[in-house]
Amino acid sequence: MKRFTFILLFSFITTLSQAAYILIPMDLEQKDHLKAYGIAYWVLTQDVEVNWLLNYRGGSFMMKDIKEIENECTIRGVSFEVIPDAKSAAILNEISNPEVNMENVKLEKAPKVAVYSPKTKQPWDDAVTLVLKYAEIKYDVIYDDEIINDKLPLYDWLHLHHEDFTGQYGRFWSQYKFAPWYQEQQRILETSAKSLGFDKVSQMKLAVAKKIRDFTAGGGFLFAMCSAPDSYDIALAAEGLDICESMFDGDGTTPNYNSKLDFSKTFAFTNFTLSTNPGEYAKSNIDTYQTRSSKHGVDRKNDLFTLFDFSAKWDIVPTMLCQNHEKIIKGFWGQTVGFDKSFIKPNVLILGENKAANEARYIHGEFGKGTYTFYSGHDPEDYQHRVEDPPTDLSLHPNSSGYRLILNNILFPAAKKKKQKT
Repeated sequence: MKRFTFILLFSFITTLSQAAYILIPMDLEQKDHLKAYGIAYWVLTQDVEVNWLLNYRGGSFMMKDIKEIENECTIRGVSFEVIPDAKSAAILNEISNPEVNMENVKLEKAPKVAVYSPKTKQPWDDAVTLVLKYAEIKYDVIYDDEIINDKLPLYDWLHLHHEDFTGQYGRFWSQYKFAPWYQEQQRILETSAKSLGFDKVSQMKLAVAKKIRDFTAGGGFLFAMCSAPDSYDIALAAEGLDICESMFDGDGTTPNYNSKLDFSKTFAFTNFTLSTNPGEYAKSNIDTYQTRSSKHGVDRKNDLFTLFDFSAKWDIVPTMLCQNHEKIIKGFWGQTVGFDKSFIKPNVLILGENKAANEARYIHGEFGKGTYTFYSGHDPEDYQHRVEDPPTDLSLHPNSSGYRLILNNILFPAAKKKKQKT
């Protein structure tokens, strides 16, 4: 009888000690940070809850131990640890300590992702589509016709591809007006505008911008990089004005249009001045493209930006957006390389900045029931990505801290909604 009791007790203890959870570390022990996000997203699509352990080992993920998840991690080359229930409970207990800057956020449902991008091949690549493909996260490509025809509400999260919402074709006219790709882009956009009932491309882009505004106000999650953030706000502020010179739309501009901008319509930027020179690359003084080197001495060696530390238990959203294994991120250029902090609205949260250059690189805000995140620069692993350069091979950068910021934005809409602490 004693022997039977011992065997039963041993069996019970063994069962309790058996692995019950998978921990995907996101510190320096992770072989592929980018694909780890893809695993977390895939697990959500299987209706399995994911614990996002904010500030615990770089923002690790934890979920119930299911053999299929282990197999998927192995196939994708993602580091993981199988831990017993007691260990997972100890981790959660450590995180719950009010004295530590950590929090456990439950991710419940994978957001439906759309990328606003032309259907035709462009002479540059988009960092978001590159990393979504690498991480194996599914997305749909939509463009002006889908948005005008009200397809946007089908999605939870929208990324704005390298885009010019002002109708000035990226201000590439001076350098590329004779390039076949530029002429084809202009022809396609003009044809699309007319087919959708607009006289000008700028009018179509404004209508698209307003649909995106309504999507965000209704609870959508908006993410934009490079030229999209500032050109988007410029388009909203310039509603009712013509800011396009004749080479862009065939006629002149509204006289003194800079004095007539309406900054109450914008998301993030205010009191900026538009460039009136159509041959100038930057569209406005929001962009630090022309001043960061000449005025602040920023070069490749010292081009860095720092992520802010937020209280994980109080400022949950910015903490999610800044999860990383590094706090100092390598800078990178783009058509819009940085946001001059002088023109950022006071209610906008700066997540990452180059303080010496007075520029923000990563900002976040609320609009209506939704949120937006703007990230300057073009490609976090190609310092000065140029037109017609080949795409970045992310298998060479599986631990990219700059690309991690993009993927934080993919996952945070999946978080269980709870009232933000104030």
